[in-house]
Amino acid sequence: MSATLRITCSRSNLQKVRDFVREHLVEEKLSAVTVNQVVLAVDEVVANFIIHANGEDESQFLDLELGVSPHRLDVEIVDQGETIFLPPSHQAPDLREYVRQGRKGGMGMTLVHRLMDDVSFFARDNHTVCHLSKRLP
Repeated sequence: MSATLRITCSRSNLQKVRDFVREHLVEEKLSAVTVNQVVLAVDEVVANFIIHANGEDESQFLDLELGVSPHRLDVEIVDQGETIFLPPSHQAPDLREYVRQGRKGGMGMTLVHRLMDDVSFFARDNHTVCHLSKRLP
């Protein structure tokens, strides 16, 4: 199964993204836990693209492609903007230090890395791509 969605870079489209992912994964009869994990991970990456890479510029687009095979789920999110947005290599933050400092935010990609089996960002044709994958039982 493969499904695609194009959205503009507006936070108002995050619900549409969550609904799209949930609908297609439920159709595949994946467990509720897996569905919720993937919805949360995709939502976080899409929100980062919308807010940090595109400054909520509604003239910019993101394309999502969701693919499910018998033992693997793949999600590709392509930022159609002209700016390459490659986050630095992921390093798990020191949670004690976060708590000590009273920090809010900045934990989203740590969560994505914990929920998915593989998370990669790369450039393709002058666009930023995030590929997420998860092994399925």
